[in-house]
Amino acid sequence: MPNETRGLRYLVAALTITLAATAQSKPTPATVPVVMLSDIHLDPFHDPAKVPQLITAPVADWHSILTSADTPTIAADFATLQHTCRSKGIDTPMPLLTSSLAAEQKEMPHPLFVTVSGDLMAHQFDCKFKTLAPKATEDDYSAFAAKTVAFIALELKHTFPGTPIYFALGNNDSGCKDYAEDTNSAFLQGDGQTFTTDAQNPAISQQFSQLGDYNIALPAPFEHKRLIVLQDIFESKRFTTCDGTPDKTAATKQIEWLRTQLAAAKAKGEHVWVMAHIPPGIDAYSTFTKGPSVCTTSEPALFLNNSALGDALAEYAGTISLGLFGHTHMDEMKLLHAAAGPGVPIKLVPSITPVNGNNPAFTVAKVDPHTATLIDYTVYSASNQTGINTTWSKEYTYSSTYKQPDFSAASVNKLMVDFTTDKAGTTEASKSYQTFYFVGDAGISANLKAAAMQMIWHGYACSMTEMDPTTFRTCACPAKP
Repeated sequence: MPNETRGLRYLVAALTITLAATAQSKPTPATVPVVMLSDIHLDPFHDPAKVPQLITAPVADWHSILTSADTPTIAADFATLQHTCRSKGIDTPMPLLTSSLAAEQKEMPHPLFVTVSGDLMAHQFDCKFKTLAPKATEDDYSAFAAKTVAFIALELKHTFPGTPIYFALGNNDSGCKDYAEDTNSAFLQGDGQTFTTDAQNPAISQQFSQLGDYNIALPAPFEHKRLIVLQDIFESKRFTTCDGTPDKTAATKQIEWLRTQLAAAKAKGEHVWVMAHIPPGIDAYSTFTKGPSVCTTSEPALFLNNSALGDALAEYAGTISLGLFGHTHMDEMKLLHAAAGPGVPIKLVPSITPVNGNNPAFTVAKVDPHTATLIDYTVYSASNQTGINTTWSKEYTYSSTYKQPDFSAASVNKLMVDFTTDKAGTTEASKSYQTFYFVGDAGISANLKAAAMQMIWHGYACSMTEMDPTTFRTCACPAKP
């Protein structure tokens, strides 16, 4: 072999080794960007005359149908449908979904991944579909529901091309009706295929089809970090199978599965995020609408049927860096206490839907890839509830508002101590929470809502840390003389 050729080969080999070493030694960034969404509640029935087209069209054609000109009778048709189904508010129409996606892309064009913590489908979905398609079968309904989920996934995929998108399902996301589902249903199987594509991991489909759960490694630069996703409709106190039969079997299997995943992660020294829709613990809204009787005769309301989910998470507090939920539509936080250490920090992501009177919102976060700790986040809200001619602006940033270095268990624990100690709800941090809890409001209405929140502040603060009725009452209710 000529010396020149041999020398060239040595040079190429040396350069290859050098480049590989350089790539391997590239420092991991201090934080990575993530977009967090929840409770989209898309209403494909907002223009009822378009529904026959949506039923027959493939998902790929839905965007052009839903963004086409409104039909002449849209207002009257929608009002009639709302009245027929006793709808209490307006869920997300297509213009609002489009506006929210554009705003998310503007504020964070290249997130490492996107999370969606459940409830993609509108409220009263089954009533609206059956009213507009009275001859449809149960299979037709399930297929239309799955297409709605697939359409939202497709819109997000177009907004963030090449980005993994992780979905949890909520209580409205069902192939039959609200708070109902069957294991191994066609709806779950269809959604599993959709989420496999968008999370870019073929393992999801096989895991998802039985109970709507999956366990997936978070993308590089995360190492030894995982996301565990649950469809915790099965844990809900309102859950039934599609034929209306109460059934605790699925919930038991789901908690067993969760514990197995957490035990495996702990054994490997991995850090984990757990995402589901309905949070564990006390349902503050339902509890406080009962009035003072919660301290005497009425039981505090729970989100779930029992404490099994919260207990499992608390047991693995050292492994779980974050719990991510939705469901309430408000901007909230909780802390699951643990036998040792500060516990599990819980973030409830505010909703896109304005159905409860709140303005739509989304969250942009910074995460430490070394520990999977949520370092900081900013909430953005819309100026109106329709998505038409709306502007999106910053609501607040966690670090500057609450003066904490991160959203770790230790930092959230410090906030919780401050909140529960401040029984009158008058400190700067408490007042900030009262203001931003009901997202995107302004003016007199916002002041009234913040004042109402302050009136129940001590009890509400107790619901953020006390997950069972007994400890909640001990915290929230004044001692008898």
